[in-house]
Amino acid sequence: MPHLSTSSNRTPSTAAPKVAIVGSGPGGLASAVLLAASGAKVTVFESQPVIGGRTARITSTSPSGDAYHFDTGPTFFMMPYVLEEVFAAAGRRMADYVKLERLDPMYRLVIGRQGREPLVLDTTQDIDAMSKRLGAVYGPDGEAFPRFIADNRYKLRHSESILRNPMRTPLDLFAKNTWLDTLKVAPVLQPHLSVHQLLGKYFKDPHVKLAVCFQSKYLGMSPYECPSLFTILPFIEYEYGIWHPIGGCNALMQGLAAVATELGVEIRTSSPVEKVEFEGQKATGVYIEGDSTRRLHRFDHVVMNADAAWALKNLIPDSVRANSGRTYSDKTLDSRRYSCSTFMLYLGVENTADAKVQLPHHTICIADDYENNLKQITSTGELPQNPSVYVCNPSALAPTLAPPGHSALYVLVPITNLKNSDANGVDWEQEKAKYREITLNRLDQLLGEKHLGKNFRQRIRTEVMYTPKTWEGMNINFGATFNLAHNLGQMLHKRPQNKLPFAENVYLVGGGTHPGSGLPTIFLSAQISSRLLCEASGLRYAGDSPSNPTSPTTPPTSSHTAAPHAHANEPAMANA
Repeated sequence: MPHLSTSSNRTPSTAAPKVAIVGSGPGGLASAVLLAASGAKVTVFESQPVIGGRTARITSTSPSGDAYHFDTGPTFFMMPYVLEEVFAAAGRRMADYVKLERLDPMYRLVIGRQGREPLVLDTTQDIDAMSKRLGAVYGPDGEAFPRFIADNRYKLRHSESILRNPMRTPLDLFAKNTWLDTLKVAPVLQPHLSVHQLLGKYFKDPHVKLAVCFQSKYLGMSPYECPSLFTILPFIEYEYGIWHPIGGCNALMQGLAAVATELGVEIRTSSPVEKVEFEGQKATGVYIEGDSTRRLHRFDHVVMNADAAWALKNLIPDSVRANSGRTYSDKTLDSRRYSCSTFMLYLGVENTADAKVQLPHHTICIADDYENNLKQITSTGELPQNPSVYVCNPSALAPTLAPPGHSALYVLVPITNLKNSDANGVDWEQEKAKYREITLNRLDQLLGEKHLGKNFRQRIRTEVMYTPKTWEGMNINFGATFNLAHNLGQMLHKRPQNKLPFAENVYLVGGGTHPGSGLPTIFLSAQISSRLLCEASGLRYAGDSPSNPTSPTTPPTSSHTAAPHAHANEPAMANA
């Protein structure tokens, strides 16, 4: 791939520090690129036979030999400029490795209304058009939408330095890189309010509020509990767009892996790390499960991109974690609040001339008893019998994941995690077949023949099912797909930290650490942790180059921020 020239960031008189990265999810691969570009010698250990972590790809083949490909986790991408920064740190252009297509509509909302037909909204980045669509539901709410966008533009601008820097104590909010933004954003944060409560200051119609608060599900949380800071999530969608990487979100992982390999990173798949070895509080290396030699692979630093709670419990000895008191003990980690889990159906569907899937890229169906649905997911541990459903149909945009004329449908149902469901006596071995039927019945009810085509079930040629037990089997604590919850007691310095405070040389990246879940914030966690590791190693962090500032108060100007009506469905152009 073409790339810009780059020089080594290693001090000539010192040997390159050796870094082990545990896991090849988005945080691990971004860290590999950033650290290798900074002069470190990096090895990535991945337990699965393929890269990507929760952003992996699975392939399912029908009896006739047709192959369907699915993203296992994220299906869309926001804030591309954050990932552009990672590529730029390595002297590359993201556009040379990944093609992005802007989605318009961004997604279709099907909002249930008891006793009435569902409200259907196609969302768009065109703020005037979106205001009119919301105004058609309730006039004053459409008028309030531009004010909501403007207020959250201010909130994100003055939160971004906090999202880009480590939070080890409350004092870090007033460090030299963050103090001014902290002072500016503090008056508008209103942390005592939930997302839903804050939206009540802008919108009155309950369905309009749902249309701009369901995004808290990206964090695996209820908008009735999620801190009001996260009204920035819908704003980010409308400001910077929603993007489809051609080939699915795993294409982002493939692009990062390609750059990492070019920089000399070794990526070892089917190599699960069994244990991180320590001398005192210093990690000395890792043991690999199934390694017949039982040798210690020695490293100067370890970066953990595995699920944070699982990795802390299973890879780091109790005696090492005990140095931090009870904060990182198994009991404390398990007592923390976790996000929801998901029930997944990955369906390969045949289309015919008179029976075909006709859905946009994203369709979000919100249950008509949404508040009760959320209580079942977050509190009672019941399995919703009338669930909300998300469907991704990437074949609507690009025929790269299914055979020509077919569809590779990704169906997600938010459900409770195993911590809650086990307490409620849910046995997934018994429930999974029944829940498949509930999910397919729900698709029939909400979308029907008009959008799925005739004889939808009979046209399913292959399928893969994931339950919370599947996610747990992938070393995700309680099968909580979106990591630790993002309540106030588990944000900023109260989240597992980017550099573990009890270890001299162990770092976390991913959704389980600061700043949290979601692809853009995971890439930010990689920037934070990589910068900290470089500072400890005497390396010049590659992301600090003049062309790639680490803490901009606003994103770089690019086609990502251009007016959507002028650039709808155009590929992303990386910054030169």
